[in-house]
Amino acid sequence: MLFRMVKLRLLNTIAPVYFYTATVVTFTLHFLLFMPTVFQSPDEALNPTMLVHIGVFLFLIGNALGNYTMTIWYPSESANETVIPVCSPDCPDRIDAHYLLNGRHFCKVCKKVILKRDHHCFFTGNCIGNKNMRYFIMFSIYTSCCCLYSLVIGVAYLTTEYSISFENPLTFLTLLPLSTGYFFLGKFNSVFLEAFLLQISWISTFFLFLPSGSISGLQFFLVIMLYVWLGIGLVSAGFCCQQLLLVARGQTWCELQKGQLSEGRGTWRANLTDVFGSRWALGLFLPVQTVETKPGNWQVYHDHKHD
Repeated sequence: MLFRMVKLRLLNTIAPVYFYTATVVTFTLHFLLFMPTVFQSPDEALNPTMLVHIGVFLFLIGNALGNYTMTIWYPSESANETVIPVCSPDCPDRIDAHYLLNGRHFCKVCKKVILKRDHHCFFTGNCIGNKNMRYFIMFSIYTSCCCLYSLVIGVAYLTTEYSISFENPLTFLTLLPLSTGYFFLGKFNSVFLEAFLLQISWISTFFLFLPSGSISGLQFFLVIMLYVWLGIGLVSAGFCCQQLLLVARGQTWCELQKGQLSEGRGTWRANLTDVFGSRWALGLFLPVQTVETKPGNWQVYHDHKHD
């Protein structure tokens, strides 16, 4: 149990560093490689199309970083909790949390009592609960959009710079394994590998990307980033859909895992208002505070339940 907690704490430190590193790399690739190559114009340095794409990218990445910061800035711990429970080694709850009362959980990673705890997010190093759920959902939405947008621009860059055709879906699906083979095996002897791959007609255009029988470190890194953006984009979209469904039902992930139903939690409109606030439309476009600090539908439900 101690070893698992050490792994969780280590992940709690590494994940935010990974997110910031991926953000810096994405920003650099867009402005140093993708934008100048894909939207270059011989007549003018900054054409209207490039300006539009720069604005879209800055809007997406700005909202992703803004909501990421808000998720950390507005923690979900209870300010009135003075006694921190000590869990025994045979605690029946999950390794990272211990259920208390009235929708409160003690997070063993944060060492805090969390109100309406949904889960511990290692990408933010913080628990997601009643005060920052809205920012976490918007962070997931914009991170997914930013990654998938970067994926499309990255594919356009490979098409423009190296004349790779992605008309066949297998071209993208096999791009990473082929790049890995050429990057490592091509450094030694790629003659037999190239002769074998040339027998497969649908990857013949891939050799335009590999004029010398091997690829550079930058080219291999670009291929890896395409798959990183695809993975993060799909995972973030999945998180967003799951959280929206739980919020509309007035339920948390912790309650779902414990098999607790959500009867009497109010209508889905009231549940969404509790999380997104009355100024929800503003929060769709700007990373600003939209959730009121007064008790909402969830708090009223628990107050009446335990009176």
